[in-house]
Amino acid sequence: MNVRSQVSMVFHLDKCIGCHTCSIACKNIWTDRKGTDYMWWNNVETKPGTGFPTQWEDQDKYKGGWEKKNGSINLKSTDKKRIALNIFHNPHMPSMDDYYEPWTYDYQNLFTAKEGPDQPTAVPISKVTGEQINVESGPNWDDDLGGSPIYAANDPNLDGLSEDQKAQLQAIERLVFFYFPRICNHCLNPACVASCPSGALYKRGEDGIVLIDQKKCRAWRSCVSACPYKKTYFNWFTGKSEKCILCFPRVETGQAPACFHSCVGRIRYLGVLLYDADRIEEVCNLPDEELIEGHRSLILDPNDPEVIKAAKRNGIPDAVVDSAQQSPIYKFVIDWRIALPPHIEYRTMPMLYYVPPMSPVMSVRNEDTIEHVSDNLFHDIDEARIPMKFLANLFGGGHEAKVVYALRKQKAIRWYRRALTVGDVTMETAKQMLNEADCTVDEAEAIYRLTSLCTFEERFVIPPSHREEAIEMSQDPHERRQSTGFGFLAGPRRGL
Repeated sequence: MNVRSQVSMVFHLDKCIGCHTCSIACKNIWTDRKGTDYMWWNNVETKPGTGFPTQWEDQDKYKGGWEKKNGSINLKSTDKKRIALNIFHNPHMPSMDDYYEPWTYDYQNLFTAKEGPDQPTAVPISKVTGEQINVESGPNWDDDLGGSPIYAANDPNLDGLSEDQKAQLQAIERLVFFYFPRICNHCLNPACVASCPSGALYKRGEDGIVLIDQKKCRAWRSCVSACPYKKTYFNWFTGKSEKCILCFPRVETGQAPACFHSCVGRIRYLGVLLYDADRIEEVCNLPDEELIEGHRSLILDPNDPEVIKAAKRNGIPDAVVDSAQQSPIYKFVIDWRIALPPHIEYRTMPMLYYVPPMSPVMSVRNEDTIEHVSDNLFHDIDEARIPMKFLANLFGGGHEAKVVYALRKQKAIRWYRRALTVGDVTMETAKQMLNEADCTVDEAEAIYRLTSLCTFEERFVIPPSHREEAIEMSQDPHERRQSTGFGFLAGPRRGL
């Protein structure tokens, strides 16, 4: 048993209001420099939709992640033979059109425009060419045009839906959507790290955060192609790749990352998990339908004496083990089993989990009357507007059972709280639903507490950094951050 610690996250999608405060907080801190204009280390997408960059989930196009081949897993984007031929060219990288052409505004025109009958405007100016442009895309274009078949109908997660389901979704797409915030997953089996020819990407031993050494980066951009979530970006000004660093200078001082701290809906949770590194390859080789349970089996019980003993033997401090025992992530993923990894079929073993969202009941308009498919107070999961197959493609590796389990438990807790607070539902019915959803009253209360009444300290259980035990901690964190994603201790040099 090779016990290691990993800072992990849960996003509760049923609470996300799509305010983009997280994205702006990240943008203002990390990606407000030249060459990072188009980068959004944190972005919020609207689903159904094509996302950012466009159709990033289409791995037939981008070749990201891992695939099973001849009894082992291999990178889709490259291998030892192809890397020599494609080292100066990555044919599966997103283009500027897949992201968007960054722009600013000609604010000076507001003051220098000639007198006329109309109010002067600040026209958009390309930050690449400096010329006036017509803005045609952005980091969450689906949010404005999600009702258009051009966007929603091209979501790769619609694969496998029947024509009737797609027709139903198209008919009501202006009324049904949910927000999908994304950051780097800091995976256990990161394809970006495996693909880098210069060894610039690495996983920190003390907390599992994936970083890029800016001095070693040689701009091969293999990481951009290999990451199936497209969360590694190329800075065209410095000639280096950059990515989310999970605000590690903040985490090291006991503060939550900026996007977590600023979240208005309080959807974000952060904690540490202990896992068995020796079993990663074994789990990645499992069939698609077994990947979610295999992923969960990697996570070790922090209260198990044998795990604690193995953790100490591996140099994990007692304080980190204590943090793992209080981790909200362990509760969501292992105890309650309502948080699921995104696109587990990519086999990167992401350590960012999502609680899938509930959605409104199907309804039809009959003249001036809106009629619902269900007459119940809370409709059945199968009657939701978003088909289970869509959510299964996103969170269940294409298999619906895990998603249905998580949603049924959430629904049962809603009935229980309704019976407790309003009283128009009998407690007997509520408890029967809890029992059918594999949930006890104590568990329902605990889930309600952590999702609705949680304090800052309950949402963010940040392990101590133990700087004295980490090589990377030998420098002042404010200086260290300049060498990993934010800037440079010395000016960057291109080439070898």
